[in-house]
Amino acid sequence: MAVLKHIAIKNVDYSAAVCYLKYQHDERHLKPLLDENGSMMLRSEFHMNGVNCNPDTFDLECEMLNDQYRKNYRYDEVKSHHYIISFDPRDKDEHHLTGEKAQTLGLEFVKNHLPGHQALVCTHTDGHNGSGNIHVHIIINSLRKLDIEPQSYTTRSIDCKAGYKHHLTKDYLKYLQQELMNLCQRENLYQVDLLSPAQHKITEAEYWLQKRGQKELEDINEQIIADGMNPMETTFQTRKQFVRNAVSEISSSAISFEDFQSQLFEKYKIHVKENRGRYSYLHPEREKYISGRSLGTNFDKDYLLNLFEANALAAEQEEKQRQTMPDYHADPIAILFIRSDLRLVVDLQNCIKAQQSRAYAQKVKISNLQQMAKTVAYIQENGFDTRENLQTTYDSITSQMHDARQKAKDTEAQIKSVNEQIHYLGQYLSTKSTYNEFLKACFKGKFRKDHADEIEKHEKAVQILKAQNPDDSLPKMKDLKLEKERLLALKAAQYDTYTYYKDYQKELRTACANVDNILGQHHIRDHTQRTEQTL
Repeated sequence: MAVLKHIAIKNVDYSAAVCYLKYQHDERHLKPLLDENGSMMLRSEFHMNGVNCNPDTFDLECEMLNDQYRKNYRYDEVKSHHYIISFDPRDKDEHHLTGEKAQTLGLEFVKNHLPGHQALVCTHTDGHNGSGNIHVHIIINSLRKLDIEPQSYTTRSIDCKAGYKHHLTKDYLKYLQQELMNLCQRENLYQVDLLSPAQHKITEAEYWLQKRGQKELEDINEQIIADGMNPMETTFQTRKQFVRNAVSEISSSAISFEDFQSQLFEKYKIHVKENRGRYSYLHPEREKYISGRSLGTNFDKDYLLNLFEANALAAEQEEKQRQTMPDYHADPIAILFIRSDLRLVVDLQNCIKAQQSRAYAQKVKISNLQQMAKTVAYIQENGFDTRENLQTTYDSITSQMHDARQKAKDTEAQIKSVNEQIHYLGQYLSTKSTYNEFLKACFKGKFRKDHADEIEKHEKAVQILKAQNPDDSLPKMKDLKLEKERLLALKAAQYDTYTYYKDYQKELRTACANVDNILGQHHIRDHTQRTEQTL
C-alpha cells in the first residue's frame, strides 16, 4: 500500500537534502556512512531529476530564489517541504514496480499537484533501513518560483503566485492523499484508504522501537539457548501493542463499558477511563495514560460502544434462540439427539446382487438381523411406543429442520443486502471529492462530460443507499461492518441448528424404514419416502 508522508524542514542548508538523497546514511541518526578512507558512499541505486531546476544545482537555485524575494531568512521559517511516497513492498514482485517506473510516477505527481516549485525528485529502491520497499523523495523549496493557474485545492489567490510560500492545509493534504490513491489504482498497485483513520495506528517511533526490541530479545534468546535453556518469550511487543492486544480480546465479548472495564483490569491489570468523550488506558507498568485515539480507531469510544452494542444484541438473540430450542426434559419428541450407528435394513427382494449370490445374501441377512436388533433397542431407548408416535416425531423434526433452514436463508439475504450497502458506500466515498468539485464547477456540463463515469457512479450509489435506508440518511461504514459481523455469527449459529435437525431427521428416517421392514408395512415406508421427497 502506498503511503504519503510530509516533513517540514527548517534547515537553511539545502545541500543537506541533496547529500541525503545521493549518499548512504544511517537512518536512525541521519548521519552519512563513510568508507575506510572516510569518504561518503553513493547509494547502490537511485534515480534523481529536477523540476523547474537542475538537480545538481538545486541548493544554489533555491538560495538565489530566496534572495530574489528576500524570504526564508528567519531561523524559524520552513525552508523546504519533504514529501515521501512509499510503495508496498509487494508491488516490486507482484506488479513489476521498478525504480524507473516509480520515478516517473513521482515526477508526474509533482508536476500535477505541486506545480510552480523548484522540486527535487529522487527514488530509492533499497527501502528504509534496507526494508526493500521502493519509495520516492520529493523535496520542494517552500518558496514558489512560477505563477500557476488556480487549482481546486487552492484557497487563497496568493497560492497561485510566484514569490509566495507553499501553504499545506488539511484539505490540501487530503487532496494529495486522494490523488495518490487514484494514481495507485490507475497503475494497479496496492493501496488502502489514506483518508480514513487507521484502525491500528502505529507511529514511526513505535515501529522502530518494535524493531529494536525484537532484535535485542533475539540476542538475549540466543544466549539463553546457548546456555541450554528455552526462552520464555520469543516476540517483543511494545506497551501500546500490549494494550491493543488486550483491548481487542476483551472487547470482542464485552457487552457494556462496565463489563469491558472490569474484564480488562481483572485479566490484564489495565485501567481504562473515559475523559471528554474519549477512552484512555493505563498500562500496569506506566504512570501516564495512553489515549485510545493514539492506538487507532478500534480502541476509541465510538467504535467500542458500537461493538458492545452489537455484542449485547448477539447475546440477546443467542439467548432467545436458546429459549426457542426444544425442552429436552419436557418434550419427548425433542430428546437430545446423539448420533448412533443405525443403518438401513436391506430389502433382499429388490437387491439384485443378493439374488445373484447366495453368500452375499447370507451376509446381508446377518447384517439385517443386527440392524433390526439395533432398531428395536433404539425404539426402546427413545421411548417410541407406537409406529405412529415415531412418525409424529419424524414429521416434527422435519418441520423444525425446514424452519431452521429458512431462518438461515433469511439471514443470508440480510448479509447480501449489507454487502451491497458496503459496496455502494465505498463507491460513494471514492467519488465524493469529484462530485463536490462538480457541484462547485462553473461549467457543469463540461465537467460532467469529462468525469461522466465517476459522477454516474456517485449518483447511483446515493440512489441505492437512500432507497435501502428509509430515513434518507447514509449509513456509516463501521456500522455496516459491525452489522455484517453480527449477521455472520448469527448465520453460523443458525446453520449449526439446521445441521442438528438434519442429522436427527436422517436417523429417524432410517428408524422408520427399518420398523416398516420389520412390520412389513411398506405403505407407511412409502409415505415416509414421499414426505422426504417434498423436502
